Amino acid sequence: MITRTITQNLITDCDNKKAIVVIGPRQVGKTTLIQKIVEDKKTLFLNGDDPQTRLQLINANFQFLIQMVMDYETIVIDEAQRIENIGLTIKMLVDAKLNKQFILTGSSSLDLGNRINEPLTGRKWEHQLFPLSWSEIKNHYSFSNAFSRLEEFLIYGMYPEVVTNSNKKKILLQLSGSYLYQDILELVNIKKPDLLMKLLNALALQLGSEVSYNELAKILGVDRMTVINYIDLLEKVYVIFRLHPFSTNQRNEITAKPKIYFYDNGIRNAIIGQFNPLQSRQDVGALFENFFISEKIKQLNYKGFYGKTHYWRNTQQAEIDFIEINEGEISAYEIKYNPNKKVNFTKSFTEKYHPKETLVVNKDNFWEYLQ
Repeated sequence: MITRTITQNLITDCDNKKAIVVIGPRQVGKTTLIQKIVEDKKTLFLNGDDPQTRLQLINANFQFLIQMVMDYETIVIDEAQRIENIGLTIKMLVDAKLNKQFILTGSSSLDLGNRINEPLTGRKWEHQLFPLSWSEIKNHYSFSNAFSRLEEFLIYGMYPEVVTNSNKKKILLQLSGSYLYQDILELVNIKKPDLLMKLLNALALQLGSEVSYNELAKILGVDRMTVINYIDLLEKVYVIFRLHPFSTNQRNEITAKPKIYFYDNGIRNAIIGQFNPLQSRQDVGALFENFFISEKIKQLNYKGFYGKTHYWRNTQQAEIDFIEINEGEISAYEIKYNPNKKVNFTKSFTEKYHPKETLVVNKDNFWEYLQ
């Protein structure tokens, strides 16, 4: 089993005083991780995907719940977002001071946030788990092995089952079907499910480019707000994320259009049905940019980063690929797959914002920034 970066944080948070909530995409190993953490505990496992379990918990009164958990040290509720009023249920149990550890997992913040965040305010520790990170793979297999597999990661991504199995394409095609979007399709009244896939395809083809909601609306034949709402849903189930432009309201900076990236390269490539090797592709630069930026998002999240991340571009098309802002200090990254490509940081950015550091990332040195 590949050790996950957040393992120790979860163990530290197990104090029986607050619930632990672990959110992330389906199939990234949430259940496996929790099983490892509680392997020496007497644990009750409940699965929110099971209709009988949902019915039992929805209809349970407080005394029934007490009896259900009484004989266990730890209670794990998988896919908790599918259980109505689960936040209130766990709040009652936590407030009862039963000296039990409650752990909830969810494959989306779509409804889990509404059902848990408010009822469990001050009563939970929340963590996010993503597909495997470069650091996790390197630590498990060795640096040389992980480094030699960069092309594999750019094409097939880093879902645990994909990394550890040979039939990568089949696994990804299954994942990129309706499975990853199950929570959207079941928890939200999607009137046009086909539109969801068409939108994903359009976003996959625009990887690393600025996205115009108006242009997408015209391409898909829907209104702008429908596009925005669907993109918001896809973010909440951890398929994509938006990188917004950095601006201090300077007139010549673009402030309206985000860039959209995928949490996993393999899912993106599966959506467009493109698994060709790098030497025959036209999108190598975009794949490497998506890989590095998604890795930085994982890294910063696991480190408890409270700053902001952006890209920057002005109307003269001068651009910075990725920006971290932490306690007022700016780190600016230019991301180029080819290490021989010359990179100059534009003075219109450096002289205006005085970044703490300017960093050029390529296929030979990317690992230096993902420690």
